Amino acid sequence: MMYDDSEIQTAAAREAALFKDFGARLSSCASQCPGLAAHLAGHELQGINSRDSLADLPVLRKNDLITAQQIKPPFGGFVREAALNGMRMFMSPGPVWEPQLQGTDPWQGAAALHAAGIRAGDKVHNAFSYHLTPGGFILDEAARALGCVVFPAGVGNTQAQVDAIRHTSASVYVGTPDYLQAMLDHAQSEGKPLEHIERALVSGGALFPSMRERYAEQGIKVMQCYATADLGVISYESCQGDDIVPGMVVNEGLIVEILVPGTATPVTPGEVGEIVVTRLHPDYPLLRFATGDLSRQITQTSPCGRTNMRLAGWMGRADQRVKVKGMFVDPLQFALMNKQHPELARWRLVVTRVDDHDVMTLKVTLAHAVQSASKGDSAGSVDALEATLKKVTGLSGSAVIVDALPDDGIVVDDQRGTPV
Repeated sequence: MMYDDSEIQTAAAREAALFKDFGARLSSCASQCPGLAAHLAGHELQGINSRDSLADLPVLRKNDLITAQQIKPPFGGFVREAALNGMRMFMSPGPVWEPQLQGTDPWQGAAALHAAGIRAGDKVHNAFSYHLTPGGFILDEAARALGCVVFPAGVGNTQAQVDAIRHTSASVYVGTPDYLQAMLDHAQSEGKPLEHIERALVSGGALFPSMRERYAEQGIKVMQCYATADLGVISYESCQGDDIVPGMVVNEGLIVEILVPGTATPVTPGEVGEIVVTRLHPDYPLLRFATGDLSRQITQTSPCGRTNMRLAGWMGRADQRVKVKGMFVDPLQFALMNKQHPELARWRLVVTRVDDHDVMTLKVTLAHAVQSASKGDSAGSVDALEATLKKVTGLSGSAVIVDALPDDGIVVDDQRGTPV
């Protein structure tokens, strides 16, 4: 059973709906969003009526959006702010500011929950963060639109969360892939395992095959969706019968392109490239917005019956921006490093995976003039570096002073590998 009939419409009908009056709608958006108008300056907008003509417009990269927002806070002129009365605004790492849009299920998460077997009346334990970023609200709004009862758990305080699940008998978990296991292990250590959770929809990190298999052994069917704070749920897993179908179906209403990383050029269908999304919402239009994530199109139609474009899932980053523990870490965040620690010559953040947990290690080298003087206070230096690391990323990690680092321009080195 589908969430609605749009999931099974023909490809021709979908394209016609996506591009109906597209040029006129885009022109209207630009007239009310001066940041978008400036970004599209010099381009003829009325004639945009297909993917081919859309490809003539420039790609909007997150760094461009961040710069515009710094010049003209809070949204850089990309949002029709008069439409946001009564809504929320958020700050994600970068920092990037995002609005909550009007209406039910504004981030389009209900279809992903429905595809994961979640239905009206289910009790949902939402362990995504409700602090600063829209993460918790994305699936909170979606679950309530579906008719579920939501417990807004947020992150941290595992004991309280375990107690809450026992009390509510929640059957559904939504959150990052690894935190569910942390709660299950905690409950097991107390001799009172959590027996109510049957399904989970996870995002914000890699769901490795070993993790999914371990959950299945504990009687929990875990599926995943691909979402961003800017766009909401972009794609989601589906099932054929009881079996999870490889890949993710693109959400309705979105135009997804796969481009050669760093360019505005589409790849050959089936090749790996950067996911670029257009969502022509009148209040927050994002046009050819580059996510920085890599994937490829699965050209075959999904056996689940949904007819939209399919992505092979997350296949790495087109840049060095990575997700750690469900939060983005961007090389731009390390601009503070030189100011706080002028003694550094070079630094590199190494992200690894240990016991199903993301681990950050900041490796640094010292300028030659301060190497000898700093050796006597290496512990103090490491403590200061770890404090700065937490300040710029919002996440805890360790620091280590090393003799040398490669001169290859890498600031964030993701060594976790690619999930299958």
